[in-house]
Amino acid sequence: MPELPEVETTLRGIAPHIDQQTVSKIIIHNGSLRWPVDKTLPRILKNQQLLKLQRRGKYLILCFSKGSLLLHLGMSGTLRVLNAGETLQKHDHFEMCFNNGKALRLRDPRRFGSVLWTTEPWETHKLINKLGPEPLSDDFDENRLYTKSRKKTVAIKSFVMNSHIIVGVGNIYASESLFIAGINPNKAAGKVSKKAYSALTQAIKIILGNAIKQGGTTLKDFSSPDGNPGYFAQQLNVYGRKGEPCPKCKKPITQKVINQRATYYCTVCQR
Repeated sequence: MPELPEVETTLRGIAPHIDQQTVSKIIIHNGSLRWPVDKTLPRILKNQQLLKLQRRGKYLILCFSKGSLLLHLGMSGTLRVLNAGETLQKHDHFEMCFNNGKALRLRDPRRFGSVLWTTEPWETHKLINKLGPEPLSDDFDENRLYTKSRKKTVAIKSFVMNSHIIVGVGNIYASESLFIAGINPNKAAGKVSKKAYSALTQAIKIILGNAIKQGGTTLKDFSSPDGNPGYFAQQLNVYGRKGEPCPKCKKPITQKVINQRATYYCTVCQR
């Protein structure tokens, strides 16, 4: 599943090609995504200039004078900038063509992604307005994690993956951050000390920052907009390395399912 670094990489990849460009047409090849695509979009967005592109959590926001388009890549979605008119590929569901001859095309084999239109300020949308702070912003610090975690019995890994607490820390980066911070992912969030939360906060910022710089994590369903896979997967310490030696103590990495998600950690280095 594309996580925050993959979405940020996508944003940076597509923006130079379509920012400030004018929409020539919208083509809905298959509107049956997680939520039905608004059938009036071709009429609404024709001849509209794309004023701004930004990201909030795992959502990409395309801003126009009449409203905003909220794009989510779901479990397997990718966005590509192609020359308009290129041959349609299997699972290409939504296409935004521009006057400069480029087209933004959403491909989503599992169709868990979404294309949502809103005429209200996008920040107030029900899928956005309760999201936690961005992990690389000054609004995210150990004080927030520590305060929000008190008396919480949920596993710390599930806690940091809660988008109402902090956005964008998905399964891969949660495992990696907890390893760097030396925290066992099974530990109850309310039992983690403020000192440990300070280490975890810094680990999350470092891990996500490095992933963005290196183009996101290479996943089966993701490659960056220019067609090149990310490279951060080559530096993963624990994720996907069950039975392999821990990079610190050389003990085998353990895998366990926490809240229906595969979790990787070192039983020696993470307490």
